[in-house]
Amino acid sequence: MLVHQGVELETPPSGLEREFHTLFNSDALQFLSELISTFQAEVDKVLNLRALRKVQLDLTGELPGFLKDTAHIRNDPSWRVSPVPARLHCRHVDVGDLSPCDTKRLIMGLKSTAQGLQIDFDDGNCPTYRNQIKGIYNVYQAVHNQFQDVPPISQAPVLMLRPRAWNMVEHNMMVNGREVPGPLFDFGLLMFHNAKLLLQNQSGPFFYLSKVESYMEARLWSQIFFWTEKKLGLPVGCIKATVLIECVLASFEMEEILYELKEHSAGLNCGIWDYSASFVNKFGHRTDFLLPDRSKYVDMEKRFLHSYMDLLVQTCHRRGALATGGMAALLLPRDNESDLYKTVLSTATRLKLLEIKAGVDGFMVYDMDLIEPMQKLFQLHSHGQNQLLQLREDITVTPEDLLIMPAGGVTLYGLRYNIAVGVLFIEAWLSGRGHFFYLGKVEDSATAEISRSQVWQWIRHQVRLEDDGTVVTQALVSSLAEGLMEDLKKAIHCQTSRDKQRLMTAVSMFLEIVQKNDFPEFLTTYLNLDHTFLSSQSQHENGQRDPVPKARL
Repeated sequence: MLVHQGVELETPPSGLEREFHTLFNSDALQFLSELISTFQAEVDKVLNLRALRKVQLDLTGELPGFLKDTAHIRNDPSWRVSPVPARLHCRHVDVGDLSPCDTKRLIMGLKSTAQGLQIDFDDGNCPTYRNQIKGIYNVYQAVHNQFQDVPPISQAPVLMLRPRAWNMVEHNMMVNGREVPGPLFDFGLLMFHNAKLLLQNQSGPFFYLSKVESYMEARLWSQIFFWTEKKLGLPVGCIKATVLIECVLASFEMEEILYELKEHSAGLNCGIWDYSASFVNKFGHRTDFLLPDRSKYVDMEKRFLHSYMDLLVQTCHRRGALATGGMAALLLPRDNESDLYKTVLSTATRLKLLEIKAGVDGFMVYDMDLIEPMQKLFQLHSHGQNQLLQLREDITVTPEDLLIMPAGGVTLYGLRYNIAVGVLFIEAWLSGRGHFFYLGKVEDSATAEISRSQVWQWIRHQVRLEDDGTVVTQALVSSLAEGLMEDLKKAIHCQTSRDKQRLMTAVSMFLEIVQKNDFPEFLTTYLNLDHTFLSSQSQHENGQRDPVPKARL
């Protein structure tokens, strides 16, 4: 450990000494120490409030609703968020799940025609020490124009920096005798090294904020932004952030979240899988919140999801904020003349057209070959840089709209698919990767969360398969996992005994998670605190890792 004025920091991973010493100079460590010391107690408070809210819901059986104490904010028609800079007026297509440690893909993104890049330290990233240092340094290089044959940052797509969420800690740094909050580690380094240059180039600093569950958490981020702007000598309100509404509780506090961040807001974002998983997280033990097979019965056309998207668009546009949609996870086949290519493109077009017609101002794609088709879709079906004038006054969303579960059951295919995605995500993390490709889609922590959540819930409620009436039990899930081994080996291109052992470990960890009596709140938290994952990191820190996700299947 390196010790510097109350900060304890692990020494750099092999081969990243130059990057480490660039990022962790004495001034940066001093800034991080002050940032974390100032807000650690507030982070503890919001996490305790989360736990308290969950206990209250469990004990009372009550359902969430629009808050009475903040009705004055919702009923006041006069307030608006501060206008965003010109670079954010058009948010049509961002590249999502861009793990910043993947240098090759980052450079591809910087050279693309996308409006923005979601530089993702959260869902699409595995937070090993190596990945964090390399990823933050890659952002530093992009901002400081150190990549060859890449447009200067003022002309490249804007960087939408997405630090880890509040549930994640950074094990490799301690301040005042405690491991530090992951988002403060990421945010602090990104701001200290890049904010002034981004501002000078009218290209930031812009952020995505993950897994915000209440307006109190938005208030904390607002306090952090104001403090950071003052500390770094930046103009008040220059930091802009898009909040991802990924929790059902937050969907009842969207106006309040915008209000708390109104000087710093770049809008709100809606997505399907983390949000759907939050129902299991908060109410999964209740039979009236049994979520059916996502592969067959859950999509953005279902009432609880399209109501959430409609409300988000209406809320944002009423307050002058941008509303963005989720990510197209489909991967286009390489042969653009094939029937499969046309089918995949048609499917992506149909799903994203629903969002455009709902009034969103933009959304994300993973496959960069989808950028131009989706930009053309916006040009054909909307007018101007955004849809802020679509106020959606035609809709009224009630708590019942947001909380009603779709009809449907569970299929054997859906159960097997969820098992495969959950296992392969854990295997990816054990390999130091945050996302992977499976059956023509990119999968990350969001799809892993909904997958393992559904398996847990189906076991808990002993649901019967539509196929033949078989009851979903832990024994059935174990048997299906064993039967999937050959498919899973092919998916990870299993070649060595080490690969096989890692996959078997992932299966064991998945089975352990889905049988737990108390639902682990976040899969990523569970993995990040688990000895198996932590011990596997030593291999990655020595450079024994796959640099990019496995090849497409």
